[in-house]
Amino acid sequence: MGTTNADASQAVEREDLLAIVADQRTNFLYTVADVTDEQAGRATTVSELTLGGLVKHLGEVQRTWLAVVDGTAPAKVEWTDLDPDGNRMTGGETLAGLVDAFRAAAAEFDRTVRQEPDLGRLVTLPQYPWSPPEPIAWTVRHVLLHVFREIAHHSGHADIIREALDGSSTTTRMAEAASRGGDVGGDA
Repeated sequence: MGTTNADASQAVEREDLLAIVADQRTNFLYTVADVTDEQAGRATTVSELTLGGLVKHLGEVQRTWLAVVDGTAPAKVEWTDLDPDGNRMTGGETLAGLVDAFRAAAAEFDRTVRQEPDLGRLVTLPQYPWSPPEPIAWTVRHVLLHVFREIAHHSGHADIIREALDGSSTTTRMAEAASRGGDVGGDA
């Protein structure tokens, strides 16, 4: 059985979506490049958000949605199931370790999406305490777009935290990286 136009179109769409997500991840990592562990754990605004906490959270976001796509996510998640330190860089953690976990989660998420035969396949989301009472199903495509939204959303938080931390601008760091051939560099 040969490849159809629909198959080819979905393959192009998949690679376009994954490229956009990868680009957003790279932009996020520019924001945390060359930050020390002490700086990564420091809150610079009135919120508790830190650069290290955001890296940790976004790694977990990708692992959580990967489990939804591959069918290994729990059907129900209670408040007690949630990690109270899931958005915080804790004492034994390093930024380098959190970035490695973020990158590993990203690679596994992308590999799973590339192997998914149908971006239109419905997956049932876990029931969280804040979920509506009726089950929710999204397409794999919707999950991929949601992961993009999460990374973009928290990239904005990270940018503000970094600017308050040391005045560094993500846009400037992106331009500097482009002049070096696109590498993020630094500790990230």
